[in-house]
Order: sequence, then C-alpha cells, then structure tokens
Amino acid sequence: MNIGDRIPEVLGIDANGREVKASDFAGKKLVIYFYPKDNTPGCTAEACSISQGYGALRKAGYEIVGVSKDSVASHQKFAAKHELPFTLIADTDLKLNEAFGVWKEKKMCGRVYMGTVRTTFVANEEGVITHIINKVNTKDAANQILAL
Repeated sequence: MNIGDRIPEVLGIDANGREVKASDFAGKKLVIYFYPKDNTPGCTAEACSISQGYGALRKAGYEIVGVSKDSVASHQKFAAKHELPFTLIADTDLKLNEAFGVWKEKKMCGRVYMGTVRTTFVANEEGVITHIINKVNTKDAANQILAL
C-alpha cells in the first residue's frame, strides 16, 4: 500500500472474534499499525504509547487498529494485560500484512527470516492512505501520529 491507495474493506478478525471492516470507521481517520509480536519489548512499548495517547488521538479524530500475526487468544491476553482500549486484529493468515506490503525478509544476528516490518498507516475519512510512518518510535508512537 502507498499514499493515495484505498485500504481494503475487510481488515480481519479482532480479539473478540468479530470481523473488522474499513466501513466500521467511515467518516473517521484510521490508524492501522503493524507490529511483529504481542508481549515483546518494542511492541509493548508501542501499544502502551498509543494507549496512553488514546484520548488525544480520539480527540484529533483518529480510530486505532493494531495488527500482528498473533492469534485471537494472544491478542485477548495482550490487550487485557496492558488495558488496551483499541482494536487488535489477528492476521494469522498474513493477508493484511501482505496487502499492506509489510511482510518482508528480515535479518537479525545473521539469521534471515520473514516477518512483519513495524509500520504505521494513516487513512483519511474516505479510507485513503494519507501518511505512512516507516520509522516508528515505539516509545513515542502516539505523538508521532499526532504530529502528522
């Protein structure tokens, strides 16, 4: 996905097992942030930053959706543990990761593997991508979004 592209209508299944659609957020700006894994240090920092800034983000007209390949059960535990007030999508089949182009080859400690590249997409009220944050500051993610 690139700036100017329309986000897909079907986004996936949330932590409650409910299908989430782009039309659920019609008329609102939507932040879709992709992260590698629940309960890891960077992903927890990012989720907590967004949670702490949730009031300001909502006041600025944003709805928030987090996406990882973790299961519904994993998302339920992650959201409960950190009291996350926003939707988490379980992209276990990687359809959304692939549609947004964030499922890529990664390298760590000489090991090459496929994984989610942490990326934040912002769509306008019509579901069109207006901003992409490729270098996410996990400890200040909410302010990064608010600064757009």
